[in-house]
Amino acid sequence: MTPLTWTALAATLLLAGAIILWAVRHTRDAIRAWFRRAVLRAVHRFRVRIDRYKLVRRSVIRDELLLDDAVHAAIRAHCKEHGLPEPQVRAQVEGYVREIVPFFNVLSYYKFGYNLSRILINLLYRVSITYADRARLDAIPRRDVVVYLMNHRSNADYVVVAYVLAQQVSISYAVGEWARVWPLEYVFKSFGSYFIRRRYREPLYHTVLERYLQLITRNGVTQGIFLEGGLSRDGALRPAKIGLVDYLVRTLREPGFDRDIWLVPVGLNYDRVLEDRSLIRELEEGVQRKSRAERVATLGHYTGWNALRLLTGRLRRYGRVAVNFGTPMSARSWIADRPGVLDLPRDQRLPRMQELADSMLARIADVIPVTPVPLVAAALLSFGETLVRRSELLERVTAYRTHMLERDAKLVHAERDAEAVLERAWRTFRMRRLVAREGDAFVILPSQRPLLEYYANSIRHLLPRGSEREAEMHPARESDGSLPRLRRT
Repeated sequence: MTPLTWTALAATLLLAGAIILWAVRHTRDAIRAWFRRAVLRAVHRFRVRIDRYKLVRRSVIRDELLLDDAVHAAIRAHCKEHGLPEPQVRAQVEGYVREIVPFFNVLSYYKFGYNLSRILINLLYRVSITYADRARLDAIPRRDVVVYLMNHRSNADYVVVAYVLAQQVSISYAVGEWARVWPLEYVFKSFGSYFIRRRYREPLYHTVLERYLQLITRNGVTQGIFLEGGLSRDGALRPAKIGLVDYLVRTLREPGFDRDIWLVPVGLNYDRVLEDRSLIRELEEGVQRKSRAERVATLGHYTGWNALRLLTGRLRRYGRVAVNFGTPMSARSWIADRPGVLDLPRDQRLPRMQELADSMLARIADVIPVTPVPLVAAALLSFGETLVRRSELLERVTAYRTHMLERDAKLVHAERDAEAVLERAWRTFRMRRLVAREGDAFVILPSQRPLLEYYANSIRHLLPRGSEREAEMHPARESDGSLPRLRRT
């Protein structure tokens, strides 16, 4: 090749390279611009308030935590106690930070998460949303911090509450280590949720977690916490956990933090909890727990069967999922009535924090919605018989409804009479083969009694005490104590 040819080839390659670089840069800029426009469209569409601190880079949050005086003190104490070099302990802290801190993505939350939750929830349930005191909720100052404290019935709770609140605010959950598997970990972190290790007692870890929680609280991030700390196995409320509540309230001690923290009780209930059978299995007396392979096979069968029913148009909704928001409580006002409580030593402070947690749990219990299945399940079991006459069951449902309305419990569609409530519950009982019809009576299938107990337990605290009358002796009266039951927890 002649020198001229080489020159022409080199010029052509340079020009091609320049064109490729321009195209790559232009495409990259176009993609970035598209994402920026998509984020703005999502924000304008939902007219939602996004906590600005959620958009801060993880590296910035990591640096804030690593420079925190309390974290530094915990590192030094850990080094001294275990005889470890500071760089090694510092690397351990960085690992905790990577594990805890999320990376909120607006498109992930509002394009993927919201649309998927909208499809799934409305495919499986009818949604009821109620407010015990909407005016008090709307009166919370915008600059204050809101924390939603909820009961924990199902893993679907995360999706349900986020879906319900999507038009108002994006919520950051405290998520247990069960979700630290791919792809759930990535999905939850992109939704702004932070991970916590339950029953992990290392002081260094808890210092990092506490300072992170207080950091996002100082910066106004809206949070959601399941006050029981885990899923209810028997359907009833579990004791309140105080760790995260203590961390949150102690933010009020931070210099320069002049906002208030509003604790909002949220009650959830279902006509059908998706994982109910797996939750109660470990509490069923006389029933052997399934192996992991059997549980995976059951999940596969359930998913495949319902996918087939969806494709053939035979999938039916599972009844109601109901969410009720209670009256918010000011943490600053609670502390003002107990001066000095936040400055007490830990062993003296935690019992006072337990009082706060217990009072919030009582508020949650008061606002748990009453859906048809739990109400009728409680009425069926109140007779202590296998066979219950329809007329007697209607009488008991009416009595329960009257009592609940008098105590201002939140009944879903309270305007409907006992006949309508029984009819809606019967659809679920029949679909799930929990109860059979025998003439004018209902027959509780013995093997399904634990599941009825599970649903009845969710509203048992709302029922009248000592009101169960002794039904007439019936030939079908259950006398076999070996039948499956739920253990009391």
